[in-house]
Amino acid sequence: MNTSKIQLLKQNFASGLVVFLVALPLCLGIALASGAPPLSGIISGIVGGIIIGTLSTSHISVAGPAAGLVAIVLVTINQLHSFELFLCAGMIAGIMQIVLGFLRAGSITNYIPVAVIEGMLAGIGILIIFSQLPYAFGSKFSLAQLSHASIDIHLGSLIITLISLFIIIGWDSSTKLKQIKQLPSALIAVIVSVLINHIFIATNSYLAIPSEQLVRLPVIENWNDFQTFITLPDFSGFSHQLVWITGATIAVVASIETLLSIEAADRLDSKRRITDTNQELRAQGVGNLVSSLIGGLPITAVIVRSSANANAGATHKISSIIHGLLLLVCVLTIPAWLNEIPLATLAAVLILVGYKLARPAVFKHFWHKGIYQFIPFIATAAAVVVFDLLKGVGLGLIISILFILHGNMKRAYYLSREELAEATTIRLDLAEEVSFLNKAAIKKTLKNIQPDSTLIINAERTSYIACDVLELIEDFANIYAKENHIRVILKGFKADYDNTVDQSSNIHVEHGKRL
Repeated sequence: MNTSKIQLLKQNFASGLVVFLVALPLCLGIALASGAPPLSGIISGIVGGIIIGTLSTSHISVAGPAAGLVAIVLVTINQLHSFELFLCAGMIAGIMQIVLGFLRAGSITNYIPVAVIEGMLAGIGILIIFSQLPYAFGSKFSLAQLSHASIDIHLGSLIITLISLFIIIGWDSSTKLKQIKQLPSALIAVIVSVLINHIFIATNSYLAIPSEQLVRLPVIENWNDFQTFITLPDFSGFSHQLVWITGATIAVVASIETLLSIEAADRLDSKRRITDTNQELRAQGVGNLVSSLIGGLPITAVIVRSSANANAGATHKISSIIHGLLLLVCVLTIPAWLNEIPLATLAAVLILVGYKLARPAVFKHFWHKGIYQFIPFIATAAAVVVFDLLKGVGLGLIISILFILHGNMKRAYYLSREELAEATTIRLDLAEEVSFLNKAAIKKTLKNIQPDSTLIINAERTSYIACDVLELIEDFANIYAKENHIRVILKGFKADYDNTVDQSSNIHVEHGKRL
């Protein structure tokens, strides 16, 4: 191993360790929520870290089982009554993603506005915070119960959450401590929380964390236990229509979520490197194919772990690979030790990740950028929280497109209201491109031109004018302008505008061709 690789390993081991600590309970939780074997989530995390991490060109993103696919997986397993049959759908999804990558379908996110991407991140940040509050308080409750005073809070979990937050914030804000790169703040918080809980247990304190509030990982003690680690697919599933429909659905949803997460991860990259999204789709496809072959859940690039990776100081994709290797090694060797980690301390790590994504400064930044940026941003964030990621991004895109259309209609030309109302000579400067979307605005302006005035329509900087707009100007000059004694002068209209105007028109052309 050369010097540069050793240096990269030193720089990114700490961030890989942090992502491992964050990914471990998430992999288990998503597997349980999906109605799949607990280890299937760990397998997909291992594949996402090692295989996709190796093939991907993204240096910040981390792949693993995604919460966005939980509903699809749960419903399909229940309908098929078999996890082994469902694995065939994952294989189909992987093959389809590989094909999509070769078809260069990865460029779709290049057309998503920054306000929508940032709104998605802020919404995810809010969701992360609220989703971790039950673990931070050591009590199961829904968001609707937050306003009630009857929430049963476990004081031990709350103490560990607060101590973990204090350690992480203090460690990261200290210049001297941050120089010790091999000891990430999250690891220090985990070690301290485990020690505190051991003190609670040794003293028979009521503050001791209940077992259901600790990491729960299956312990592999012998060869028979290891054999249950891997579940092979039942290839007869390829004869089920539902399997093919589910595979196609997973391919589409997983690809969109991956591309959105990659776009967001590139914005979190301090070096602003650009990921090859087509290669990412191919990497995700290979990952899903391998994961399904050995009993893992479908995989996407996931923003929660990617954000934790960026916040922990990752500079290279080796961080994602390290997290995958740690999942593999630790699950096989020290699961009993990992089962002593309180979920409260991992909740503290994720709450800080969520805060950084949805910090007030982001909202203030888009507020100062104006209504055309703030409304798509805040609408996307709110919809991600209320609905889900895809619906939130979809709503943000719709609002952004409406604003673009509205802006195009307003920016078809420059003309002050005072000039339109008071001047006898009016100059209308057309924009660089005038499409059919601008027809309504131009029509309204021409209608308000006062009789006995002169109108100069300047197209010297215009490279394109839609035929609809040219016909509108022609009709105005030949009919309305004549009847109201308005003199129309055209400037800079190009020779390739092949519409013609009646020779009896009262248009005077300067440096251009008669319409």
